[in-house]
Amino acid sequence: MKIAQIAPIVERVPPKKYGGTERVVYALTEDLVRLGHDVTLFASGDSITSAKLISVYPRALREARLKDIYGLNTWTLLNIGLAYKMQDQFDVIHDHTGHIGLPTANICRKPVVMTLHGPFTVDNKPLFKELNNPHLVSISKSQMVSGLNLPNYAGTVYNGLAMEDYPFSDKDEGYLLFVGRISMEKGVHFAIEVAQYLNLPLTIAAKLESIDMPYFQEYVGPRLSDQIKWVGEVEEEERNKLMSKALCFLHPITWREPFGLTMIEAMACGCPVVAFNKGSIPEIIKDGETGYVVNDVDEMIEAVKKIKSISRAKTRDYALKNFNSKIMAKGYERVYKEVIVHKKG
Repeated sequence: MKIAQIAPIVERVPPKKYGGTERVVYALTEDLVRLGHDVTLFASGDSITSAKLISVYPRALREARLKDIYGLNTWTLLNIGLAYKMQDQFDVIHDHTGHIGLPTANICRKPVVMTLHGPFTVDNKPLFKELNNPHLVSISKSQMVSGLNLPNYAGTVYNGLAMEDYPFSDKDEGYLLFVGRISMEKGVHFAIEVAQYLNLPLTIAAKLESIDMPYFQEYVGPRLSDQIKWVGEVEEEERNKLMSKALCFLHPITWREPFGLTMIEAMACGCPVVAFNKGSIPEIIKDGETGYVVNDVDEMIEAVKKIKSISRAKTRDYALKNFNSKIMAKGYERVYKEVIVHKKG
């Protein structure tokens, strides 16, 4: 098949540091190429890929310090528009830009698959209902609870990554770990509360955006110490090393997260995960075997106390078997074939 992949261009594919969607797009593109497909990737010019790369800007917008408010940047719109302008060159277009790409995707003559990397909201749900030409793919079953009865729903394909070479350690160095973004919805303050109660060191490897500065100043900054360390946004190699040596990975989210890529990466490094029971969490963590699914801070504290009962080797094995990029690519390959047949019919 001739397949177009439209990635956001805020981050490089794959991202140098933070960027879950771009990491997934990279893994999917590489495996589709290995499967023999003719893939064209629309992404920033500094992206690394085995596919054909078409870019409208030479590097990631965030690195270039170009504002991309809600995706409404001239270069973002040009990236999307160019891909759809070239639609006749492809059998199927896979759009990863979310509701920003919907107006263009809706009038596309070729089959369009759109992965829902973000949540359904009051603002974007009307768009998905009215502009219903693209075939929608969710990244977890729980994600569709708030999006029931959307037309052209093509099913769930779990995110996957090529994690075979992630570092593994059967021994930990006794610290708790939080990775991602410092924000209220990610619940960093709960991770701090757990660490302080248990008197355990906590490493926070996370980025901080200006919009989240008030949250940081009230809930995080004043509690940083020799015990609670914020090391900033780290690159993948350093992050994976931190995961492989952590006692456990804390994921105290306060919202219905559609997936949670860092959890499968932590587990691939052998690091068990303790997360709040919201959104996709029960679909990703095998409770009692690769970590614990808990309801509040008190339960998270108790879970950390018994985390040594979790086998780090089995945790890694579970992640590699259930969330690898090859399974993901096969899942999307099936969806592509189905939507092409549907379009012809």
